[in-house]
Amino acid sequence: MSLPSCFANAAMGEVAQAIPLIALDAATLPRYLAKQPERVRRWVAAQGFVADANTVLLVPDADGSPLAALVGVGDPSDPFALGACPFALPPGTYALNKLGLNNDGLRIELGNAILGWGLGAYRYERYRKPARASARLLLEDAKATSSEAFALLKASTLVRDLVNTPTEDMGPEELEAVAQRIAHAYGGLVESTVGDALLAANFPTIHAVGRASHRAPRLIALRWGDDAHPHVIVAGKGVCFDTGGLSIKTGDGMRNMKKDMGGAAIALGLAQLVMAMRLPLRLTVLIPAVENSIGGNAFRPGDVIRARGGISVEIDNTDAEGRLVLCDALAYAVELKPDLLLDFATLTGAARVALGPELPALFCNDEHLAANCLTAAAQSRDPLWRMPLWKPYANYLKSNVADTANSGATRMAGAITAALYLQRFVPDGVPWAHMDTYAWNDSDRPGHPAGGEAQGLLAMYALLKSKAAQGSGAAV
Repeated sequence: MSLPSCFANAAMGEVAQAIPLIALDAATLPRYLAKQPERVRRWVAAQGFVADANTVLLVPDADGSPLAALVGVGDPSDPFALGACPFALPPGTYALNKLGLNNDGLRIELGNAILGWGLGAYRYERYRKPARASARLLLEDAKATSSEAFALLKASTLVRDLVNTPTEDMGPEELEAVAQRIAHAYGGLVESTVGDALLAANFPTIHAVGRASHRAPRLIALRWGDDAHPHVIVAGKGVCFDTGGLSIKTGDGMRNMKKDMGGAAIALGLAQLVMAMRLPLRLTVLIPAVENSIGGNAFRPGDVIRARGGISVEIDNTDAEGRLVLCDALAYAVELKPDLLLDFATLTGAARVALGPELPALFCNDEHLAANCLTAAAQSRDPLWRMPLWKPYANYLKSNVADTANSGATRMAGAITAALYLQRFVPDGVPWAHMDTYAWNDSDRPGHPAGGEAQGLLAMYALLKSKAAQGSGAAV
């Protein structure tokens, strides 16, 4: 892949000009300072630099030129340890461990440096130029650009770009084009079922949610891999904009609904990762892509739709549309007999109320799979929090005229009832994990600029990497 602008290539002769970047914490700062001239110690003390996490300090040489950049790090093994650097530091080129000058500091693993620096430097630039260039990290290893870290960075920025793009430029057809582009790059195949063909192919809930839009709803299916390998299916909610339908959202509630396809974006990012790293898996990605719009033919509260699999669903609220498009996709996925089924969805505000914006809710029907998901999340520093599939709450979805309703009168346990609704379409024996994710940063944090976010991507890649390493006979 080409080198992003936030990185510099040592082959271009920039080593000599690069400013040493010294990673420190409260324990290593005194050792570093003990070997520095008195003027450096006085400068650091005068600036009040104590190596707190995500703080930086540029240290001048005797002639006023930069001698070194000090960066406070909370945990050197955290992939986001350098996430603040690209914009906290002045523009310029910086080198970790340059000429051994970081021997008294903390060692940052190259992959973590690449990922954290790249994600911290990310800005969405489609419609305007950034106010300033980010600082650049010097890469002295020519092979770094073909590393797993760069594949992780590329997939993460893809997700962010997709979520940040306004719906006018990222509707169902454009989402399909992204899937086509990924498939073409890595030898996959995309099939799409569009418009009224959804009814003929028995995807009634996807059609119902999307039929009022002038942009045709569709089910996008990306397939890749060898049939001899374990079959993993990843579904992603692709509601490219959600007005709430006839159960219309408020203006505030609708403002950021371009991000309601965040689940689809993460699914596509995960697919790109699996394919780029050529994991020995057979991969199917299912994206129900729709706009939930208002029109004369919009689906209505009180309507009953017989979803794929034969379950009749009473529409209690047209703003509970994500579970409707996903239930057809999950029912279809089950027919394909996967070894593992994952889904990502910006599904409920209730999950955000329960866990906040930074912690996606994990629901899982298999204890072994759940434990592996949480282990992968912890190892990749991409957090998930398991929530219960508490079956008694299914009564909140009771309907007097259909097998189930898509939502109910109570606002309690909203994330759980949404997951229970989806679980009806996944029979016992199919290992399934559902991630209710925000896919968004409300404000800037180191390595996490405001806007779209690939929550769960690193965790589920770590899970699939482990699954691929174990082979076809291993449990999930």
